[in-house]
Amino acid sequence: MQTLQAQGAATTHDPEGTDHSEDRVRAAAAAALDRKAQDLRVLELTEVSDFTDFFVICNGANARQVSSIAEAVERRLRADGARPLHLEGAGRGQWVLLDYGDVVVHVFDAERRELYRLERLWSDAPDRTAELAPD
Repeated sequence: MQTLQAQGAATTHDPEGTDHSEDRVRAAAAAALDRKAQDLRVLELTEVSDFTDFFVICNGANARQVSSIAEAVERRLRADGARPLHLEGAGRGQWVLLDYGDVVVHVFDAERRELYRLERLWSDAPDRTAELAPD
């Protein structure tokens, strides 16, 4: 898996910055949905994790779409002044992880999403999809 450390990352995990995190989630979700991301979910991890506030999870139909979704999210958040702390899997189109500290975006292909089942693994995290990423 390809790993990149971004220069000048804009954020780290900040429990006091939930409103800012929610804005970032909305922007990431909108960018993903603009690229026709499938089954997008937003999980709030503030009460169950100390490493991030939110997961944005979605999948694409194929490797090309997975890469396109991840690129759109990165472009949108970069336009808002955010750069990922880590970017993994960008060259493969199977699972791309964009880590912004307070928000972690997971873009899967359908096979990897079913295999890793993050929503099930983090089932104790509230699902905020309806509020933060309406269709």
